[in-house]
Amino acid sequence: MSLLDVKEVTKTFGGLTAVSDVTMHLEENELVALIGPNGAGKTTLFNLLTGVITPTEGVIALQTDNGLQTLNKVKPYKVAQAGLARTFQNIRLFKELTVLDNVLIAMTAKNKEGFLESIFRLPSFYRKEEALKQQAVDLLKIFGMEDQLDVLASNLPYGAQRRLEIVRALATKPKILFLDEPAAGMNPEETADLTRLIRQIQNDFHITVLLIEHDMSLVMDIAQRIYVLEYGKLIAEGTPAEIQQNKRVIQAYLGGDD
Repeated sequence: MSLLDVKEVTKTFGGLTAVSDVTMHLEENELVALIGPNGAGKTTLFNLLTGVITPTEGVIALQTDNGLQTLNKVKPYKVAQAGLARTFQNIRLFKELTVLDNVLIAMTAKNKEGFLESIFRLPSFYRKEEALKQQAVDLLKIFGMEDQLDVLASNLPYGAQRRLEIVRALATKPKILFLDEPAAGMNPEETADLTRLIRQIQNDFHITVLLIEHDMSLVMDIAQRIYVLEYGKLIAEGTPAEIQQNKRVIQAYLGGDD
């Protein structure tokens, strides 16, 4: 059984089929890329996998500590609690909160205070709050953001905002991290930093990463496997070397046989 199994998933919006009969799998500690031309349905598939929208047909199943869990009709916050976290094409930080507070908010997904200790601010409440704060600081240190704890997210440079969004996703302690076009809008130096960051996540956290990305040099550099989507259908799966030689993939991107 794979960590995540997607079987014959379809999503229709009225008469439009955005994702059609997609079957794929993710294994533990794998770095997989999902690529395809604009409008291929990549983000729609991400939204299906993370509970933002519900499949019209098919099954999405996650292997958890308590056994197999079907995610078809699970709300996004429950999907996050089950172990799936994501970033977005357009950065969605809490812009008027500090770097530290952005990470602390994410940590509440798996750290709950009791009703009474929260209402009456019992000593145990403050102990838990201080422990969470230290965990957040430690996580930010790993990614070189310990000097920006009190900086508003809106005041960070673009590349640092992308980094913070990834750190915030990691704060939920996911089994799988979904990165939706993390290099979008980045210059070559920022993209190189992002490549190092993704490798660091793999090495330090031992989690599965599924990446949507248009920067093919980044994809070919770090992906172990690649899925290719065109008009909502998977047209290829393989290693970077196999995908580079796949005639159907070349045709999908270039619009011809050559």
